[in-house]
Amino acid sequence: MRIAVVLLIALASPAVSSASSLDLPAAQRFATLALDCVHKEYPNKIAHVLASDADAKPPRLLTPAFYGCYDWHSSVHAHWLLARVARSFPDSDTAAKARSALAKSLTAQNIAVEVAYLKTDGRASFERPYGLAWLLQLAAELRGWNSPQGREWAAVLAPLEAEAVSRLNGWLPKLRYPIRVGEHDQTAFAFGLVWDWARISGNSEMQQLLREKARQFYLNDRNCPLSYEPSGQDFLSPCLAEADFVRRVLEPAAFAKWLDAFLPTIDRKGSADWLPPAEITDRSDPKLAHLDGLNLSRAWMLEGVVRGLPGKDSRIPALRAAAGRHRDVSLGAVTSEHYVGSHWLGTFALYGASQ
Repeated sequence: MRIAVVLLIALASPAVSSASSLDLPAAQRFATLALDCVHKEYPNKIAHVLASDADAKPPRLLTPAFYGCYDWHSSVHAHWLLARVARSFPDSDTAAKARSALAKSLTAQNIAVEVAYLKTDGRASFERPYGLAWLLQLAAELRGWNSPQGREWAAVLAPLEAEAVSRLNGWLPKLRYPIRVGEHDQTAFAFGLVWDWARISGNSEMQQLLREKARQFYLNDRNCPLSYEPSGQDFLSPCLAEADFVRRVLEPAAFAKWLDAFLPTIDRKGSADWLPPAEITDRSDPKLAHLDGLNLSRAWMLEGVVRGLPGKDSRIPALRAAAGRHRDVSLGAVTSEHYVGSHWLGTFALYGASQ
């Protein structure tokens, strides 16, 4: 409890109040949560299809690189968090611990088992699209890390990265409709992560595929019902995630025009009242705690929308005000008090703070 209280005070400080700034103390605190879980096997919630008794194995044998942090996707993005912190603050003690954890997980043998696991019959939809998108985000982080270890780990991860890309390339042309939920299956959020990977990796084929999906799924959307949000266990906003993806695809003037029709309720006088944060009633409940993640992801998506608009757009003050209010409500909840939140919320906090 003492650690949780200390983190609550620290994370509520101005040092991490901006979605575009990250200092070492905040990075260390977020990294501590990831270090505490990346090799913590239990409790564990696996989405595992068994074809026979032989498939009944502990998580560390099924997916030896990403078996911690309660579930596969949380383990993947906790490794992204550690890579981001080690890359951003290379001379810190926390970076040394992060590199040690990454070295333990990212071995050629472990990744070979991960690839074999994905390729096994019956797992075509495993972690699609959320976990696969975070895997590509980890790959992008390693690709951009100009250090011997970063390059080594990028090369080690490459076979799993290639398998994730192959799965998405096979799935997206067949996907007839968008998935507009507030949890893992949502397409808009995953498309944003995959787009960023494609830009960094130079994969123009994936970018073109995502442009086509943006046209097919989103560019004709109007009047997104923000008043219907949030659902009771969302950690992603369907409306804001869509806007945050589309701003990647369109130029600022075109995006501003699209946003006029898509979210006409955005305030133009600088108020945050147009989008109240979600209220969290029980942070020890694994589903209700999702709403802290919703507040944090809304904050970075609102800032993303700002980055997509022309600089003098009259909606920018209200977008930033709403982002700040959402961070203020949930940033202090990113503590070690409840494992149902600590195993993943650190990533959401750091992702927003390090944009």
